[in-house]
Amino acid sequence: MLLGYPSQPGPYNPNPDQPGYDAQGKPLNPPYMDDTDPNYAKGFGFDDKSIRAGFIRRVYSILSIQLLVTVAFVGLMGFHEPTKRFAHQNPQLMIIPAVGTIVLVCVIACCENARRNSPTNIILLGAFTLCESVVVGFISSTYEAKIVLLAVGLTTIIVIGLTIFAFQTRFDFTVCGGALCIILIIFTVGSLIGAFFFRSEFLQFIMACFGAGLFSIYIVYDTQLMMGGDHKYSISPEEYIFAALNLYLDIIQLFLYLLRILKYLNND
Repeated sequence: MLLGYPSQPGPYNPNPDQPGYDAQGKPLNPPYMDDTDPNYAKGFGFDDKSIRAGFIRRVYSILSIQLLVTVAFVGLMGFHEPTKRFAHQNPQLMIIPAVGTIVLVCVIACCENARRNSPTNIILLGAFTLCESVVVGFISSTYEAKIVLLAVGLTTIIVIGLTIFAFQTRFDFTVCGGALCIILIIFTVGSLIGAFFFRSEFLQFIMACFGAGLFSIYIVYDTQLMMGGDHKYSISPEEYIFAALNLYLDIIQLFLYLLRILKYLNND
């Protein structure tokens, strides 16, 4: 005698008039949807807005850590007298981290796999942040403490204001990337020429004002690239390291130019 399992009943077919089902007997709010459903993935945290919001939170979290590390080095080398004297007596020590920043930023910018793969990207960004923080600390040690403190405060206020502006304005700064790049190249070449051939303090002041303005625009530009949405250009959510690096460099450059501006105004 062959033993077998009894036949299983067919799928449950609810009454079409039953609440919660449509006329064909399909549930109105099914727990699973196919990818042709316009509501597919909504409410499950995978829609574009939720991905972009998570991306923005990650970028600002990384950026906050970077800035805290830099502020710590600026405070140590700019306000702690023994460390400040050591920096003044050994300026050649800045060469190593300065070269390190150039090498690391080139690696992060040019090697897509390196900046996208964890933990390599975190290690590279962490090493870059340490090198850049040491360089900024050395530079800050050459200024008076009150100027450094004022520059930190002004940078904080300006960055917060520009960030709010970038989120609120209807003007799309992402279309200005090419023009900003050309202006930056011309400004960099002009700065090098001015530093080597024209030792005018007033000219350096004018260049510092222009640099502060240029990198203020870059903060808005890089913020909108990160935001995505209705802007013409946006950065991929996978590029959170690159986005944090861009904003960090913009803020550091703004801070350094503000130091020059405040020093000139203080001398007058």
